[in-house]
Amino acid sequence: MKLINALLPSVALIAAAASAAEPAVQESRYLWPADYMADPAAHVFDGKVYIYTSHDWDSPVTDASDGAHYDMRDYHAFSLTGDPMTAEVTDHGAILSIDDVPWVARQMWATDVAEKDGKYYLYFSAKDYNGLFRIGVATADSPAGPFKAEPDPIRGSYSIDPAVYRDGDDYYLYFGGLNGGQNQRYDDNNILREMAPRPAKDDLAFGPRVAKLTPDMKQLAEQPRHVVITDSLGNRMLESDPRRYFEAPWIHRYGDKYYLTYSTGSSHLICYATADSPYGPFVYGGTILTPVTGWTTHQSVVEVDGKWYLFYHDSAPSGGRSSLRSMKVTPLTHLPDGNIVTIDGGKKK
Repeated sequence: MKLINALLPSVALIAAAASAAEPAVQESRYLWPADYMADPAAHVFDGKVYIYTSHDWDSPVTDASDGAHYDMRDYHAFSLTGDPMTAEVTDHGAILSIDDVPWVARQMWATDVAEKDGKYYLYFSAKDYNGLFRIGVATADSPAGPFKAEPDPIRGSYSIDPAVYRDGDDYYLYFGGLNGGQNQRYDDNNILREMAPRPAKDDLAFGPRVAKLTPDMKQLAEQPRHVVITDSLGNRMLESDPRRYFEAPWIHRYGDKYYLTYSTGSSHLICYATADSPYGPFVYGGTILTPVTGWTTHQSVVEVDGKWYLFYHDSAPSGGRSSLRSMKVTPLTHLPDGNIVTIDGGKKK
């Protein structure tokens, strides 16, 4: 195991914004500057913060429309104890690699981990030998892995960015990303359309999908449902709306509300919406993070010792190369009315 005390602030001291309309410039921290780790999924297990990441490799492909330049081949687990802004970080190494999964051909994209009855379940998105993204599951006895993958992907799974939320005894799998993530290729009955164009600007925006998991955590217990996101008046967003969903669903609960956070893709925001049920519908709430350096942002939100944190990535250390990203953390603030303070992502205008 490798240890590093990566105390590298990427922004100066906090200068709190006077209102949600003015993003807060606050301290953030690169958690593992020694390598390119992206899509951080953070959880608290056994009193420690565990962060599960995809692993960016240098690719000869640049800025492909189907995401071919995101050439990821393994997943890593990191852990820390205490304040994520200052604690020493441990790299537990690769916990699952492309050579460990017979159905995976390439591109091991974002992942997430859930715990049930002392077992740990890693959900991951990757392309099969037909060029389709599917979602797989792997298990371990320790949150640090290593994980052993099931021989086949989850039946009926598709697209990318799995995220699991536990609500009582139920576990919900959220997923879905547009364009290279292929979410737009599946119709309302979750049937693959061979030729599916990108949504037109005046089309209703795609949302993520959600399905409850079976008790063994290895299959879908129901057909995936669309997650609807509306504005404050109950209107569904259009594809042209800069607030619309693109990828990276994540659920956390604060007070009596379920918070869906997500990336907007081409407008480069992390936004949130709230609901009274894990299935939604979710009502748009605002922006959590303004654009960062690099094309993508992928986030997770977790409470640690009574304080909330946003884990995400940017491409500043690689000089702005979107396919070489570095994971970060910054504090996140819920206001008394349930809104979340907008954070300045630091991208230079």
